[in-house]
Amino acid sequence: MSSANKMNQEPNLFPENDHSEWQPLADRMRPQQLDDIVGQQHLLAKEKPLRVAIENGKLHSLILWGPPGTGKTTLARMIANYCDAEFISLSAVLSGVKDIREAVSRAQQYQQQGKPSILFVDEVHRFNKSQQDAFLPYVEDGTITFIGATTENPSFELNNALLSRARVYVLKSLTEQDITHVLKRALNDAEKGLGERNISANDDVLNLLGQVADGDARRALNLLEIASDYTENNIIDKDVVKNISGENLRRFDNHGEAFYDQISALHKSVRGSAPDAALYWLVRMLDGGCDPLYVARRVVRMASEDIGNADPRALTIAMQAWDVLERLGSPEGELALAQAVLYLASAAKSNAVYKAYNQAKEDIEQYASAEVPVHLRNAPTKLMKELGYGKEYRYAHDEPEAYAAGESYFPETMPEMFYYQPVSRGLEIKIKEKLAHLRELDKKAGKKE
Repeated sequence: MSSANKMNQEPNLFPENDHSEWQPLADRMRPQQLDDIVGQQHLLAKEKPLRVAIENGKLHSLILWGPPGTGKTTLARMIANYCDAEFISLSAVLSGVKDIREAVSRAQQYQQQGKPSILFVDEVHRFNKSQQDAFLPYVEDGTITFIGATTENPSFELNNALLSRARVYVLKSLTEQDITHVLKRALNDAEKGLGERNISANDDVLNLLGQVADGDARRALNLLEIASDYTENNIIDKDVVKNISGENLRRFDNHGEAFYDQISALHKSVRGSAPDAALYWLVRMLDGGCDPLYVARRVVRMASEDIGNADPRALTIAMQAWDVLERLGSPEGELALAQAVLYLASAAKSNAVYKAYNQAKEDIEQYASAEVPVHLRNAPTKLMKELGYGKEYRYAHDEPEAYAAGESYFPETMPEMFYYQPVSRGLEIKIKEKLAHLRELDKKAGKKE
């Protein structure tokens, strides 16, 4: 770093190598080399494109998308180190347009000195559209290499203009084995970790910490550090972990990616006739704090979308579960919800109603103004009767088999449509046979399809 560059920087009161007691264990144990990163091998294994780019110092703007504690900030800092770039950090939670301008101004100063800059924005999805747009000119002209970190789906939360200028990399939750490895490293590291204190914990305790951490390495290290302060004889046992973790608040956000992923998994398990998997996702969502009434509404939707008339009882059972939930509340009413989910997952499946409804909606755009045929119109007044309203209408109950063969009920300007195509499952087998019989009667009556 040039002397001019050093003069423009504020003094670093807390050098990176100063692992003082004030620093949280998670910060002290932050990996410094690519090989030290646990997990994310789908991105950082040897010969993977991102790893090759980092090792060769090839900067490009990117979005790091993944759950908390998976190493997004660590990876961004490491990219800056490997590429010998200045690291400018912003938090979208605390920053505004003024902070963005100041960060860009710093990057412009570094650029004049021949030094590239990485502008790292944590929780980038919290910036609104205009704030995100503020980065675009400087990404475009190379003033900054932009790295954004987000726990939310970039497709929904980030502007297309910003996404088009940055490559998205998906980071995965750490496995319990990954978490255990991180914890052992912290226990054994005498320089940055707890090694000097001779703290110990057996594999069962570390596995329990890994479960509680729910894929979040930062949370695991924070819990380990707290547990180390409550040990007797420098041994962390299960009781200590249970006491300091309290309720296991698993990763669940009523407005976030995990929420939509899990409700999607529940719906697809029901659709796929997998009752055990459906029950797992239901209980996981409820355990994570999801509103059971929201799940009840979605279950009612599943009953119509994926079961329909193959088993009409599914809709009744789903509605009854919703009613029980409203009457009993949680947790008592949740058992009725589980009953409904298991029934739906086990029931015969048909999406014939769902497909028919969507096809009808498409046709409405073309035939929304088509007039009701005169013979189908109501005639409550003398004038309407004189105009012929309802005159040619055939009362179905007076017809053979209570069916007016050959009659059309569509607008005259619209062709006869057959939206509903029952499947050969459940009750729809009978419905399919009945409709086929009625269409044969129509053909005999000379009705054109």
